[in-house]
Amino acid sequence: MLRTSLDRLYTFAAAIAALAIVAICLLVTAQVSLNILARIGGPDWSYTIPSYADFAGYFLATASFMAMAYTLRSGTHIRVNLMVQRLPEHSRWILEIGTLVIGAAVSSYATYFTAALVQESWHYGDKSTGIIAISLWIPQLTMVVGLALLTLAFVDTLLESLRAKSPILTDTGSE
Repeated sequence: MLRTSLDRLYTFAAAIAALAIVAICLLVTAQVSLNILARIGGPDWSYTIPSYADFAGYFLATASFMAMAYTLRSGTHIRVNLMVQRLPEHSRWILEIGTLVIGAAVSSYATYFTAALVQESWHYGDKSTGIIAISLWIPQLTMVVGLALLTLAFVDTLLESLRAKSPILTDTGSE
């Protein structure tokens, strides 16, 4: 039951990341279309989506951070297996445990300080400098959520690997 709930949570976060990528595509396509319209129709037909570059950046941050837990759990993070695959299974497992512990520690650290950044942005009322002023804590919040999910995924994967007593993230395919 917990395994299913966690997998659904990771998948939901990945779906949010995918929607953010779609939003970037739609936003950039709309602005490029407006640029083409201005070239064809002249200055009277020149329009710009206010702060479109800012919004595209916020969507990119959302996509990047919300996808991390899913990619870790699905084994699609970039890994260098050239040397690891040559190790005996027990050595690979020990190495996996070590990297999962380090990953959990680093992502916990990043989550804590990113949450502190969000709190600071909220406290001081930080706004973006674009045409449309956005409270910065809003896009920063997706970073915190994504990092917290990544930390959860590291701990989840670590516990699963400890229970299995063998490496679970080893790529069996060719690279």
